[in-house]
Amino acid sequence: MADKKSPASGWPITKGDFNSGDPNSPVAVMTCGSHLDEKGICDKGAAICGSCKTENLGLEKVIANIISNPNIRFLLLCGTEVKGHLAGQTMAALHAGGVKDGRVVGAEGAIPFIENLNDAAIKRFQEQVQLVNIMESEDLGAIAAKISDLTGKDPGAFAGDPMIVEVKEAAGAEEAGGEVQPMSGELALIHARMKIIEKMVTDIGYRDKFAAGVYSGKVEGIMIGLIVSFALLGFVLMG
Repeated sequence: MADKKSPASGWPITKGDFNSGDPNSPVAVMTCGSHLDEKGICDKGAAICGSCKTENLGLEKVIANIISNPNIRFLLLCGTEVKGHLAGQTMAALHAGGVKDGRVVGAEGAIPFIENLNDAAIKRFQEQVQLVNIMESEDLGAIAAKISDLTGKDPGAFAGDPMIVEVKEAAGAEEAGGEVQPMSGELALIHARMKIIEKMVTDIGYRDKFAAGVYSGKVEGIMIGLIVSFALLGFVLMG
């Protein structure tokens, strides 16, 4: 029998639109934008199963629940995407390429920015689980069969202890009950560009502060130099 570990106290550690099953199961199931029989899927052997409609906060919650349970070694993607968000594709991109400058490398979603997961948490996720993609499938029989197949390949608990990360709720990121309204391509593009502009403005602010500090230091240095020069000149004239 595969070795098992205790998950983090109170696991699952984040709230969301999901059901939890046997914490010793090696399989987590993400149904993307589809509302399937999550409890039934857990009864078929999944440790946790739920939808994920956003490519930022939603992904962070899924990952937080996975890395806080070392027994989970597979993430099964199924169901259909939410238009404009593409949480499933973004999750696959994050697992494959990670994050650069806060943005998921290779993501096609509208706002694929990760704010609550540091590099260590992302690396842990990539190392702990194998991603299995049967997206677009909503067939409960096929999903149950894949869970059974993966359970038979259980390599045992991940070597590391449960990793706990805090996922802070962003205002307006998800509506009550985890529901997200699909956005048009144009609106999604606007949101993404606004996020990029916000980051650029922040960077400009830091650069301005640095430049102001350098300028202030130069002025202060010149004044000190003049004072010392006048003092030396005074000593020379008096001597």
